[in-house]
Amino acid sequence: MTPRPRDVVVVGASAGGVEALRAMVAQLPADLPASILVVLHLPSGGTSALPAILDRSGPLPAAAARNGEPLEHGRVYVARPDHHLLVLEDAVALSHGPTENGHRPAINALFRSAAVARGLR
Repeated sequence: MTPRPRDVVVVGASAGGVEALRAMVAQLPADLPASILVVLHLPSGGTSALPAILDRSGPLPAAAARNGEPLEHGRVYVARPDHHLLVLEDAVALSHGPTENGHRPAINALFRSAAVARGLR
């Protein structure tokens, strides 16, 4: 049996991690054969400038994730404020489930969903 490729990268940071996320996406190749999903612990109200910041920081397009959106290689999906970002098979899901450690979006929810959906991938 041929192993399936590891083609989803999940990344999380606390509120002070914007510069680290910018530096990371700046180093990604334009032809990356993977989807990148990003959660930044944010306050629940308001909007996030993170999708626009990451979009102009590297070669891959970055945008706020949309519920049910298919995962595509070479794209950065960013969690929306007050919604968990989850991996479901070959798509993303947004959830307004309970906070985790006081956060929504929560990094743990993203990591857990990716492990369940992708297993050893």
